[in-house]
Amino acid sequence: MKTDVKGKWALITGANRGIGYRITKFMAGQGCNLVLHSRSLDHTQKVLEEVKAMGVDAYCVAAELSKPEEVQKMIAEINAKGTQIDILFNDAAVQIAYRTDYYQTPVEDYTQSFLINTIAPMMLCYAFLPPMIERGFGRVINTTSGIDKEPQQAGYSASKAALDKVTKDLGTTVDGTDVIISLTDPGWCRTDLGGPNAPNSPDSVIPGIVLGAFVNDKKSGRLFGAQDFAGLTLDEALAKVQK
Repeated sequence: MKTDVKGKWALITGANRGIGYRITKFMAGQGCNLVLHSRSLDHTQKVLEEVKAMGVDAYCVAAELSKPEEVQKMIAEINAKGTQIDILFNDAAVQIAYRTDYYQTPVEDYTQSFLINTIAPMMLCYAFLPPMIERGFGRVINTTSGIDKEPQQAGYSASKAALDKVTKDLGTTVDGTDVIISLTDPGWCRTDLGGPNAPNSPDSVIPGIVLGAFVNDKKSGRLFGAQDFAGLTLDEALAKVQK
């Protein structure tokens, strides 16, 4: 059984390009209303027009995720509009640099990575999870990374490992309920973050990247590797999860 998202509201960070754009278009195709985040309202204007043309309600919000005060302001704006966030896709992330001389990794690699890749997503979780729990329904999907044993990307990989930890820990608090918290890994894709040498097309992330929004088995804390479901329909992917 899959969750019916028609008429529900999803907040998608990094909705204007790459993986976030694919999530946005897919969810709109399922009839889900959308709050589209990017660093600037100008960045999401085109995709806003696209999804509205698909017949869903949507609006844009902007925040620099490295600035907690801007994240808090965005949360306040959404709440002031009275939007009930049913599904949260924490997709936006930053990969600061690839440090060949990794012994010279600057502190900023860690501070910026953690602010954007760990702290901002958790701020959004802490803001929108309690109302989900109160209503008895919600989905949180945090995007992680499979990068491992690469000290050249230590700030990025450490921030994602931290996100994994807090997501799984938080998942234990709602496991067995219809508020489901999941992790998803798109794999190495040819996006602005992944670069041109990545083996996977960004389109390959569908449907795996959105599975956490559609599972309906009350199990939290799982990791869905998007490439494990590449080329499948959503129903086929859900059937694979059930097996």
